[in-house]
Amino acid sequence: MDITELILFQHHEQRRQFALLDEVERGDVETLAAVWRRLAVLLEVHAEAEERYFYPEVLRLGHGGPGSEDGPGAETEDAIKDHNDIRDAIRKVAAATVGSEEWWAVVREAREANSEHMAEEEREDLADFRQHADLQTRHDIAVRFATFEARHWAGLEPVDKDPGAYVAEHR
Repeated sequence: MDITELILFQHHEQRRQFALLDEVERGDVETLAAVWRRLAVLLEVHAEAEERYFYPEVLRLGHGGPGSEDGPGAETEDAIKDHNDIRDAIRKVAAATVGSEEWWAVVREAREANSEHMAEEEREDLADFRQHADLQTRHDIAVRFATFEARHWAGLEPVDKDPGAYVAEHR
């Protein structure tokens, strides 16, 4: 198991769940609510697992993404900010009536925030980590990450983090 592969796999699953929402009849609010709930859990548990297990190691071992002028500190701050943006969008979805125009607008907001985050993470943080972390380290992180997600399969309370304080704490 490799944390970079696990994260990539989960990114694919998140994209697949957003695409599944596109396939549901707009009036089928029961299905929309169920699919969204599953996706919201995936997004939050994934973000929290990254913040607990992946990003502290990026700060310790990373050098910054290939071709990036930012180091791992700036990239990690950006990732935490992205997670907060995704959490904020998830809260907005929860406050909207399922299937309404407002609901679809904030689902779109969540999707865009998540898509931007995944692209940056894949291009920068995952590439950097594959270059600078050995396979055993990547395996060990993946096991802790997967264990955390299994324990929180039903979700957890989303908590925004201060990006600067997060980096300072984990350096």
